[in-house]
Amino acid sequence: MQNVRSGWRTAVMALTLGLAGLSSPVQASLFGGDDEARRAILDLRQRLEQSQNATRALIEQNAKSQNQAQTQAIDQLRGALLDLQGQIDRLKSELSHSLGAQERLARDLTELQLRQKDVLTTVDDRLRRFEPVSATIDGRDVMVDPSEKSDFEKAMAFFRQADFPAAQTALSSFLLRHGFSAYVPSALFWLGNAQYANKAYKESMENFQKLLSMAPNHPRAAEAMLAISNVQIELKDMKAARKTLEDLIATYPQAETASTARERLGRLR
Repeated sequence: MQNVRSGWRTAVMALTLGLAGLSSPVQASLFGGDDEARRAILDLRQRLEQSQNATRALIEQNAKSQNQAQTQAIDQLRGALLDLQGQIDRLKSELSHSLGAQERLARDLTELQLRQKDVLTTVDDRLRRFEPVSATIDGRDVMVDPSEKSDFEKAMAFFRQADFPAAQTALSSFLLRHGFSAYVPSALFWLGNAQYANKAYKESMENFQKLLSMAPNHPRAAEAMLAISNVQIELKDMKAARKTLEDLIATYPQAETASTARERLGRLR
């Protein structure tokens, strides 16, 4: 805009100078003839055209300069916008990647928590199987392994059903698996009875004797001695049977089984 104003100013000055230069020839033409006036007019017209041409050239140059400046500014702005768009796209990509990573982490964490819960549940279940449980064995409250209690009760279920072969097998297996269990004396007693029922007399007597050797004060010790005498009678060893009954009366005089022993001893004599 400043260049335009300067160009117009130049053109006006040129026109003024031209008119000023014309005054003398015109005055001369008034007194000197038409030729000089015509030349003065032509000269003025030529100067006016030159001034107009210069003005147009200046305006065109200025417009061209402005167009170039605008084009350059637009190009710079376009470049800045493209760069900004690129930055926005990169940020969106990074954000999307970050969100995806967070979602994956959240899924992994959830799966890990579920697995941990399953593991803890499994461990609790397994530990629960090994935690001692309360049991009453021959009138005594004791703590035993859950598997001991389960195996003993299964074996005794066979005995109560009078399935003595199955009871014998189950009780023998119990003693092999739980040799140090609190159930052992009772298992020996009931195994001896199952074997007696199955007419396995020698094996029966051995288990009753093991019970007496292991737990002479066991609540069923007197019954075990009476059972031994029964085995000896089945084996036709009356002398041994009488000795066993006498020992029973001497060892457990207050037991109810002692009365039975006395009656049986009287019959054997």
